[in-house]
Amino acid sequence: MIGIIDYGMGNLRSVQKAIEFLGGTAAVTSDRTVLNGCEKLILPGVGSFAAGMENLRASGLKDEVLRRAADGTPVLGICLGMQFLLAESEEEGRHAGLALIPGRVTRFTRGKVPHMGWNGVEGMSSPLFTGIADGTQFYFVHSYYADAAAEYVIGKTEYFCTFASAVARGNVFGVQFHPEKSGAAGLQLLRNFMRF
Repeated sequence: MIGIIDYGMGNLRSVQKAIEFLGGTAAVTSDRTVLNGCEKLILPGVGSFAAGMENLRASGLKDEVLRRAADGTPVLGICLGMQFLLAESEEEGRHAGLALIPGRVTRFTRGKVPHMGWNGVEGMSSPLFTGIADGTQFYFVHSYYADAAAEYVIGKTEYFCTFASAVARGNVFGVQFHPEKSGAAGLQLLRNFMRF
């Protein structure tokens, strides 16, 4: 069972449907007892970093994510969920993240914002991308991006600057794009995560 963390924001049902399409089982829940019984966790998200982190803190889900990440549970952050994995964000001021991966979230200063649509991911260097050709296009919607320490970057994308579109540290992974909206390649990425 994969636990999809419901902290009141995000594209929860589309992620659940993608997992089920691949033959997996997924629970969308904020119940820490249910999440504790899940083999893997997905932290999805759409919206504001500050509001999302506050919801995670207030619900106790922040501590649950940190505890499960520390015990070796595979964790996948998607879009805003990936940004939560970093140390801090400058969205609406300066706000602390989960600090599971060194780096910070910063706003695009060039180009049309939000960065929306299909874009390639280069330098894919993780089992998360098994069976996916380098340069494959995924679907993005975001106004802020991850500036992560190079050793944790497993995929990069070009949009008026080069930014980390995929990060990893041990059992913790993050993707800025939406695999559940990225066709066959996105499903392959989720399949790979399910196999960890």
